[in-house]
Amino acid sequence: MLWAAIFVLSLFILVQASDYFTDAAERLGIFLGFHPFIIGVTIVAIGTSLPELASSIAAVLQQSSEVVLGNVVGSNITNIFLIVGVASAMSRKFKITYHSLKVDLQIFLSSAFLLCLAVGDRDFSAGDAWLSLGGFIIYLLYAVLSHPNTLETSGESSERDAEEDPAEDTANCLKKPDRFPVKSLAIAIVSLIFIWGSAEYTIESVTKISEFLQIGKEVIAISAVAFGTSLPELIVTIVATRKGNPEMAVGNVLGSNIFNCFAVMGVAGAIDNLEIAPVIIAEGLPAMLAGTILFFLTTQNKQFSRWEGLLFFVFYGWFIGELFDFL
Repeated sequence: MLWAAIFVLSLFILVQASDYFTDAAERLGIFLGFHPFIIGVTIVAIGTSLPELASSIAAVLQQSSEVVLGNVVGSNITNIFLIVGVASAMSRKFKITYHSLKVDLQIFLSSAFLLCLAVGDRDFSAGDAWLSLGGFIIYLLYAVLSHPNTLETSGESSERDAEEDPAEDTANCLKKPDRFPVKSLAIAIVSLIFIWGSAEYTIESVTKISEFLQIGKEVIAISAVAFGTSLPELIVTIVATRKGNPEMAVGNVLGSNIFNCFAVMGVAGAIDNLEIAPVIIAEGLPAMLAGTILFFLTTQNKQFSRWEGLLFFVFYGWFIGELFDFL
């Protein structure tokens, strides 16, 4: 009971600290003049993926590297089936207007395939890790450089972008502050400290709980830890959808999953070789790959309906049921 309470508390602090960091980083992004979709796929996606990154690094340092792949795969599955399902169910039907979505989706699909190929031999070496980090750097450069227009202080964009990108209305709602947000920078730094400390206790509690229940740490990672570390993405999705900007939620899922496959696996694998659990290969990877392909196909018409969102919920329920032998 003690370690269960520590797990819940540390995971709560991890999510809350990441939420504070994301808000602060988003304000910094607005000050720098990034487009809303770019904020979603870079700053917000990285910020909301910090729990996965911090807990994965802590897992490797505590000799529990089998948690890393379980956390990444479980988080990606949760992002696709649960979070996109929530955004679709809340907004009935929404269109994705960002004109560079096609390339983002291809990188999203490629990151999942690269992860599957890299761990297919049940080994994730330092070479695999550096290749993954290279993929993330390429995506980050693409995300920033492919949309060169920035938010002006007046909130006006060029006529060309107004024609190509109807999301300009959202951009107009984000006002660039006159002064550098020093407070936001301080909040971001303090949040990072809490993120790291809580990640340490999260992994330690997972280890203790798995020993008590006599189940693999990777099973807890792909289910409970993955769901908990995906809560920031879920919160961002609900807030963005309520504000009439569900496409930021889609951008967040795209960026977050790419970050998990490339950056989280890359950073953790660069520290030490990762242990690959058979249950993740057998049950987790097929579900993640199926969800990635389904998401790719569903977004080809650049819109989501409520019925598609409800179908995503069914897939998430199936995954959890299969994982714990409920089905």
